[in-house]
Parts: sequence; structure tokens; C-alpha cells
Amino acid sequence: MDFDFTPEERAFRTQVRDFIASNLDPQVQAKLAEHRSLTRDEIVAWQRTLDGRNWATPSWPAAWGGPGFTPVQRYIFFDELHQAPAPEPLSFNVAMIGPVIATFGTDAQKRRFLPRIRRLDDWWCQGFSEPGAGSDLASLKASARRDGEHYVVNGSKIWQGMAHYADWMFTLVRTDPTATKQAGISMLLIDLRLPGVEVRPIVTMDGRHEVNAVFLDEVRVPVDCRVGEENGGWAITKFLLGNERTGIARVGMSRHILRRARTLAQQRIASGGECLADDPVFRQAAAALEIELHALEITQMRLIAEADAHSGTPDPRSSILKIRGTQLRQQASELMLSAAGPSALAAAGEFQAFADGQWPAQAPWSTTVAPVYLSLRAASIYGGSTEVQKNILAKTVLGL
Repeated sequence: MDFDFTPEERAFRTQVRDFIASNLDPQVQAKLAEHRSLTRDEIVAWQRTLDGRNWATPSWPAAWGGPGFTPVQRYIFFDELHQAPAPEPLSFNVAMIGPVIATFGTDAQKRRFLPRIRRLDDWWCQGFSEPGAGSDLASLKASARRDGEHYVVNGSKIWQGMAHYADWMFTLVRTDPTATKQAGISMLLIDLRLPGVEVRPIVTMDGRHEVNAVFLDEVRVPVDCRVGEENGGWAITKFLLGNERTGIARVGMSRHILRRARTLAQQRIASGGECLADDPVFRQAAAALEIELHALEITQMRLIAEADAHSGTPDPRSSILKIRGTQLRQQASELMLSAAGPSALAAAGEFQAFADGQWPAQAPWSTTVAPVYLSLRAASIYGGSTEVQKNILAKTVLGL
């Protein structure tokens, strides 16, 4: 199998790279290079810049108003964003709820939401996990009872990424408590500004405020904000999660972390007064990681080349990309932590400022290393836990 890019694909990579260089705010790029958090306005502005080039929805076909990228073009596009680095289009909008509404929504829902989704006029978050329903999602207990032309929703959700920025939440609720677990679930679109909605922050061990808990108390949601049939939400959920896990290897992101590790190693003096970057143990670890990333990239390209055989449905072998991509990204963060050494530790006041979104501009850029390392511990869970991915491979690939 030939894994070389065609001349047209190489030209597209150059086009994407030049666009990023010409249009991305240098301050935004610098913040991402140092793994600092972006503001809501910075993320919205970049997505609208991409939308002006019709690149804000890279996974959408032309029929939905997307660019109609081939699988290889989509891979190149994200690889260039990750390595630049530049912000990805907001995945909750363009990779999750956008395709769901385009596939299962009514014509009125498509007209109402899709243009606003792509421009980030509405910021969406995902309302799936609950305190007692994470990997076993079908055990969710948030309820919605029909009352005329509304559903009355009660319950709570947890780990809502960026819900403190969000305007809307796509969520799963139980509409038939007497049905089997999967059969009694529906998907609702909930305006987070409705009465009865409360968003509470959760600051995680990396010091960031990225996730939240959402409480729903007698929230009245119009029936026309239900996606698909009542009690038909489980099939939609499987479709959405398949999209979430596509392209999750993030080889370009791992390469960016590895480059930062090498940069930090150039600045640090190891034992004996030598530069850490010249230490043979460090060099061997960095080279081994680079080789593993290349092997993962080849695996990803093999699956991309065979994408047509799955008629647009996610290839179950993509679980390999999730498992190995997570492992290598975590290894890269460990190498970066080792390269930063003691300078990776932030003072308590700085750490709290980071949680508040006010990281001091004068703080050494190495002090964001430990938060990145800690944050990536959760990569083994989100997007489908490692254990779930192994079960998928065992059942669908190995036939066990």
C-alpha cells in the first residue's frame, strides 16, 4: 500500500499551512504553543475565520454546506492545526451535534441550528454523563415527562466540557422509565438560559476550569427541540459517539508536545552541567516516541485508505487509534514534564490564577507543563475509555 501523499494532497497541506500562518492571531498561537487556555472570544473569532474559508466544518459534506473534504484532506487539515498549533473547530458543534441534526433533525431544526453551529453563534456542550452513568451511559436517570408541547426535565449531568461558555446543551434523558435501558432514552436540545438550569464549575487537578456540573430542575423544553423520535435517542447516541472517536489519534498534537519537550530540554542543565537535550537517555526516549508516532500515523493512514469499505460508518479498528494515540500523548507529556524539571511547578497563587483563567503573563512558560501532564491523565477516559475501546476491538475485530 502506498502511503505517500499525492501532489494535490501535498499542495493542500501547503494551502492549509499558509492560511494558518496568514490568519491566526500570533498571540493565540503563542498561548497554544505554551498550552495556555484561550478565551471564549479567541475561540469564536478563529472559528469564524475558518468559516470565512468554508473550513469551520471539515467533516461536513458539501450537501450540508461543508467543504466536502476527502478523508485524507481532513486528516491533513487537523494535522496542520495540531502542529501549528491552531485551535480546532469546536468539536461539540461541528463534529457532534452538527452531524446529528443534519442526519436526524427536522428541516426546521436544520434551518434554525446548522448555520449558527458552524459560525459558533451558538456554543454547544454535551450532556451525556451523570454521577452514576458514565461508561455505562444507558444507566442515566435524568428524566423528561411530556406536558403538552413541552418536556419537563429533571436531573443532573456531570463533566460538561466548556458548559460555562455554552448557550445550548444536547443531552440524553429518560422519556420512558418502564422501557429497557436503551429503549427509553431520547435526545433533547436544551437552551441553558432557560429557568431551572444551573451550571456549576468543577476545577480539576490540573488547575483548569474546563468541566462543569449541570443541574436541571423542572426545566421546560419545547417538544420541537427533541431530535429524532421519542425513545429513539440510543441510535442517535451511537452515531454521535462514532463521530467523536473519529480521528482521535491526534498524532500532530503529540508531535507538538514532543517538540516542546525538546525545546525545554535545550534550556535545562542536567547533572554534570550538560544540556539535558544531549543526555543519551533523554535522546533515546524522544527518538523512540517519534518512531512510535510515525507507526501510529501509518496505522491511521491505512484506516483512512480503507474508509470507503465502511460506507461512512466508523471503522471499529479506530479504537486502536484511540488507545495508542492516548498512550503516546501521555508519554509525550511525561517526557515534557521530565524535560521541564522543577520549573514545571507553579506557585500556589499562580495555580489558582490558572484555574480562574488569569494565568500571569510573566509566569515561565514551563509552568504549564504539569497541568498538561495532569490533564492528559483523563484522556484514557474521555471519548471512550481504554477499557471500552478494548472491548470494542475484542468483539468486532477479534470476534471474542
